[in-house]
Amino acid sequence: MNGQDLLLLDSMDTQGCISSPPPLPAESLGGEYKLGFVDRSFSAAGAAFISAIIVNPLDVAKTRLQAQAAGVSYSHPLSNVTNRMGYFGPSMMFADLRCSPSCARAGIEGTVSICPPECFRYKGTLDVFYKIVHQEGFARLWRGTNAALALAVPTVGIYLPCYDLFCNWLEEFTSKSAPSITPYVPSVAGSLARSLACATCYPIELARTRMQAFKETQIGKKPPGVIQTLLGVVSQVKSTNSPPNSLQGYRALWTGMGAQLARDVPFSAICWSTLEPTRRELRRLVGGNDANAWGVLGANFTAGFVAGTIAAGATCPLDVAKTRRQIEMDPVKALRMTTRQTLMEIWRDGGFKGLFTGFGARVGRAGPSVGIVVSFYEVVKYVLHHQYSPS
Repeated sequence: MNGQDLLLLDSMDTQGCISSPPPLPAESLGGEYKLGFVDRSFSAAGAAFISAIIVNPLDVAKTRLQAQAAGVSYSHPLSNVTNRMGYFGPSMMFADLRCSPSCARAGIEGTVSICPPECFRYKGTLDVFYKIVHQEGFARLWRGTNAALALAVPTVGIYLPCYDLFCNWLEEFTSKSAPSITPYVPSVAGSLARSLACATCYPIELARTRMQAFKETQIGKKPPGVIQTLLGVVSQVKSTNSPPNSLQGYRALWTGMGAQLARDVPFSAICWSTLEPTRRELRRLVGGNDANAWGVLGANFTAGFVAGTIAAGATCPLDVAKTRRQIEMDPVKALRMTTRQTLMEIWRDGGFKGLFTGFGARVGRAGPSVGIVVSFYEVVKYVLHHQYSPS
């Protein structure tokens, strides 16, 4: 007797007649546990919270490298003789004069007096970490974390539950109507869910990118938060428009959303089409439906890590274009530019290397991030499912 015979026997009633078919296993494409949307959203929000805190430094490094390639200068204001006199005063601290720690031409005890702007250029991911810690402080590696949390919790809270629901609906529909396209269900469901989440929470994504890309250079001034950053975007656009009540300023809060979708939709399609078959095989290795929480965690983290790494590498040029559009300070140009024009501009400025600026930081961030989010989400669903159905 094989497994199909056992399922057939289980579906027979006492008179030997076949009753209703056995239920789908819990490891189907959408992770079909007996949970509602609220439970799934709770699981996803917790996963997003943990992931955003852990991988934020890599996100800052990636954004700084891409912004620098777009022309953002990170040189110290005191490296320009014209700007020095405005900094000297009773609030001046010696620490504010720190130069790059790797600079051999710095002034007395590493001050910036004769340090050229080149010393503040980032040369790679580790160099970004090193210079941010020494020039701005260790806490600045988590710059934009509040925006990341404000973004990640609702975005992933929409994204993963909607993916589950779309996946289950599409799987059920295609299995009856068009079985040949069932393998493409994860790609379609992931793209739809990501588009919905992106359109809903995009202004916070815009604020996060700007907060990570620009550093505060005024002494004793706290960097702007999410609300101040978004108000600054709106005021920049309104100042260029003649009608005082124009809605153009609020439209600017969605500047670059086309580039974001151009990155996220293929990212989701590649990620889920890789993740689903990978974790299905790994789940079988650790016991299938009988796997414990550690088996679920390991299978989902490994599959998520592999899928996130592949998807991030493949969509890196679109991520560079997204960052460049979001940090554009000219409001007229920002509203007029398209993703295609931005990619052409990046190609003219830096060629093939320019299209993959920040590749190491992006791949190093996406793999663990997807692994953490998916594994935490599935483990919490697993625990809640067994709590509701202890038998």
